[in-house]
Order: sequence, then structure tokens, then C-alpha cells
Amino acid sequence: MKADKKQLDRLMNTAKGQLNGISKMIEEDRYCIDISTQIMAVQAILGKVNREILKAHLNHCVKEAMIEGKGEEKIDEIMHILEKMSN
Repeated sequence: MKADKKQLDRLMNTAKGQLNGISKMIEEDRYCIDISTQIMAVQAILGKVNREILKAHLNHCVKEAMIEGKGEEKIDEIMHILEKMSN
């Protein structure tokens, strides 16, 4: 993987902290909208992590495969991921 691992690690640690906070909010029977807001914040972070990983994949793995004439499989992989992301 060619993505910036330090940046991704920082984002993942933030998401972990938020998930722990959400668990605590649920245990404390906090207001539903506040919990939902925190869940959406974690989803946004995970989305950013995923976009960064896919960007690196396109810039490195797919680019190399295209140069080698083997891009069809990589394009299919990306299309499959995009389909999943849009659901």
C-alpha cells in the first residue's frame, strides 16, 4: 500500500476514539441525535481513509498495471468498489 500510513494511522486512531465515545454515550443513555451525529462523524473519517487508500491505489497499482498492459483487472476492481460505495 502506497498511501500515507502516518496520516491514515492518525485518522484511524481518531475514529477509534470516537467509537469508544459512542459506546460510552450509548451506555450513558445519551440523546439519540447526539449519538447519531457522532456515528456520522466516524463514517466521514472512515470515508476519508477509504478515499485516500483508493487514491493511492489508482496512482500506483492501477497506473503500474496500465503501463504493463494489465489494467483491465484493476479497472474492474475499482468499478466493483465504486458500486459498493454508492449503495
